[in-house]
Amino acid sequence: MLWRTVGALLVGGCLALGCNGSAPKGWVTPRTPDGKPDMQGIWNFRTATPLERPPEFANQEFLRDEDVAATERRAAELLRTNRPDGLLMNTPPWWLDYGTRVVGSRRSSLIVDPPEGRLPAMTAQGLKRAEDLARAHATVEGPESLTSWERCITRGFPAAMLPSAYNNNLQLVQTERYVAIITEMIHEARIVPVDGRAPLPQEIRAWTGYSRGRWEGDTLVIETTNFSDQADFLGGGGQFLGTGGPLRIVERFARIDADTIDYRFTVEDPTTWTRAWTVAVPLVKTDDRIYEYACHEANYSLQTMLSIARSDDHRR
Repeated sequence: MLWRTVGALLVGGCLALGCNGSAPKGWVTPRTPDGKPDMQGIWNFRTATPLERPPEFANQEFLRDEDVAATERRAAELLRTNRPDGLLMNTPPWWLDYGTRVVGSRRSSLIVDPPEGRLPAMTAQGLKRAEDLARAHATVEGPESLTSWERCITRGFPAAMLPSAYNNNLQLVQTERYVAIITEMIHEARIVPVDGRAPLPQEIRAWTGYSRGRWEGDTLVIETTNFSDQADFLGGGGQFLGTGGPLRIVERFARIDADTIDYRFTVEDPTTWTRAWTVAVPLVKTDDRIYEYACHEANYSLQTMLSIARSDDHRR
């Protein structure tokens, strides 16, 4: 899966995704004019570690040297034109930007809770909703049958904050009252108030929800609710669940050195999963630029998919 992908940078002998967030000796956190930690800039989150722990590492939270080598070899295979598994690629390998390194904490999965490193079991209600949506998606009755990523509306949240095949950059911009998070894939732009304003009424909903931020010491905490029931939760390669309703995501950004932000988020939705779960993804400072992702809802692929579906209808 495109969204199944790794680790962070070792910081002063401390595992960046498993330590207490203390800064390396001699490093001073840069600050904005209003005294908050300055997290501005462009950050990269490509990695070779999968979202969920592979079965072969079932009881192994951290990888050994030989495991790291094997994981990096598998990641590198994704960039080969002639894949050993025979899978044909619809994207030239030179376009791809999969992470191919396991560095830092050497965790075997990006999921850090539950301890087994895998998504928790889904509820009966969540499973039924997923099946209904998958069935509707398979029939392609109209644009609404397709995921929001296929329609170029949004990759979904938190999918937009997880590694993918390319466009794994995001930009953070801060003012005293707002934090803006701009991701390269589909040019998602989340404008997060950090001025203490109240949440919106529950009846007001959006594809990626509505966010409210606050500072807890030097950690930026963002709580997002009010998701649309049609939201594509983990992107086209993940889960099309339409979670909406009670879905709540809490993110934490903590800058731990000049080049690393410890980023993690916790997902809660008792109608979909039997427990909450947490992901940790390192954000690494980069000098790269964010480039255009030319995807729009009226793209030719959408028209083609719907035309083929109608042609299939006539042949039945």
